[in-house]
Amino acid sequence: MKDSSESRSNAQGNLFLIPVELGPTPQQRVLPPYNRELILGIRHFIVEEVRSARRFLKRVDTDIDIDALTFYPMGKHADATLFEQYLRPLESGADIGVISEAGCPAVADPGADVVAIAQRKGYRIVPLVGPSSMIMAVMASGLNGQSFAFNGYLPIDPSDRVRRIKQLETRALQEHQTQLFIETPYRNHKFFDTLCQTLRPQTRLCIAAGITTDDEWIRTHTVAQWRRTTLPDLSKTPAIFLFGQ
Repeated sequence: MKDSSESRSNAQGNLFLIPVELGPTPQQRVLPPYNRELILGIRHFIVEEVRSARRFLKRVDTDIDIDALTFYPMGKHADATLFEQYLRPLESGADIGVISEAGCPAVADPGADVVAIAQRKGYRIVPLVGPSSMIMAVMASGLNGQSFAFNGYLPIDPSDRVRRIKQLETRALQEHQTQLFIETPYRNHKFFDTLCQTLRPQTRLCIAAGITTDDEWIRTHTVAQWRRTTLPDLSKTPAIFLFGQ
């Protein structure tokens, strides 16, 4: 018996994973023209937030007919039991685009749940080129790019947070693995202070903020050096924190 993915019609649509800008950056600076051509041919979009997706598509082409498009929400308050239904247009040959709030869909993002269903169903999934804050932060950090781990948000409880930082610092030193984190922008400075108080003086710490925007700021120092450094105001700027050897 043939696998279901092999028996599907060649007319089946594609699930395109569409990156968006990381901030107020001109699209031509971070997104290839090829993406625009594909986007303008899509009529179904699975999106993290409908309003943000509509604004993104208007930046792609101010003349786009937004009202002719169908949007399916996949954000925090979306009903995940509906995700499989969202993919049904693929069966009739229609393409679907997945759009997140920032950067690449399905990376630290609810789009991963949609892609997992598409994989199980044997649909064709096409990731498009675009900015990823995590990858770009690793590129610019000078830390190990052969082995790294993204840990998302750390625990909110102060003692749990400190304990987790120490655990991951041990891993970073023993396995030579770069550790990456994010924090809500208004907590960036408090998180930075916690890292400086918790990490060993010789551990290297990178802060990559506002990546691809005019306010981009990326620096790597030892923790000992950071303790003598004053940060610019990052209270409203998305940032990636990395540490390692």
